[in-house]
Amino acid sequence: MAIITLTTDFGEKDHFAGAIKGAIYSELSDVKIVDVSHSVSPFNISEAAYIILNAYSSFPKGTIHIIGIDSELNPENKHIAVKLDEHYFICANNGIMSMICAEIAPEKIVEINIHDKIETSFPVLDVFVKVACHIARGGTLEVIGKVINTIKPIKNLIPFVNDEQNQIIGSVIYIDNYGNVITNIKRKFFETIQKTRRYEISARNHKFKTVHNKYSDIINFELEESKRNDEGKGMVVFNSSGYLEIAVYKSNPTTVGSASTLMGLKTMDTVTVNFKPVLTPSQREIGLR
Repeated sequence: MAIITLTTDFGEKDHFAGAIKGAIYSELSDVKIVDVSHSVSPFNISEAAYIILNAYSSFPKGTIHIIGIDSELNPENKHIAVKLDEHYFICANNGIMSMICAEIAPEKIVEINIHDKIETSFPVLDVFVKVACHIARGGTLEVIGKVINTIKPIKNLIPFVNDEQNQIIGSVIYIDNYGNVITNIKRKFFETIQKTRRYEISARNHKFKTVHNKYSDIINFELEESKRNDEGKGMVVFNSSGYLEIAVYKSNPTTVGSASTLMGLKTMDTVTVNFKPVLTPSQREIGLR
């Protein structure tokens, strides 16, 4: 049984997501459709890329992923189908795939060219569904498009490192349901530049000197529960996807607040990591920081 996933910014109020599912079932009644998310912020390419990057690999090989973000066809926004890591992705060539392709090289990319056979103002419904069902039936990518070699990149996908290798300048690429702020700085990248040096992380006027491995690391379990006062504390953690994340412990954007609301952080804001020189044994002995 073929699996087709949907990731869009259509929300739950309108008919769009339901219409797409109906069109798929009309072509393939035995297909399995999975909603990854319909709550991507409107036209937010980096947010959609982060979501699909961290979701797709949990699905079986051969899964087909429809990504409906900023998909209106125009001369600068063509449609593509990509085979990567034995999965298929159908989307606009607007940078969404560049985050995944930065980690795994695609096996094949085609620019979809069936539009002359389809009259549409809703390409996710009329074009992407046709392509997904074609692939689900065992069809090849060459039938629905011409092979291309490159895709459009997302700006600010890769953090900047200065010439002295003592500063990383990253940016916020995603804010999750808890209001946690995810940056484009991955753990492996951070540790490669760090080389065991001390550091200070800055976001607006907030500074942090420790990156935790899990949220509960901020709790002092030696204190009685009534004396901990840990909820609402700001922290930095490498999240489950390996990205540097600024968080508030047990946050809730609508009640106690979150990293986004309490620190005023939003998508594309700058997050800086400054690395400090390694202390000599004598400096460590006198307690320099």
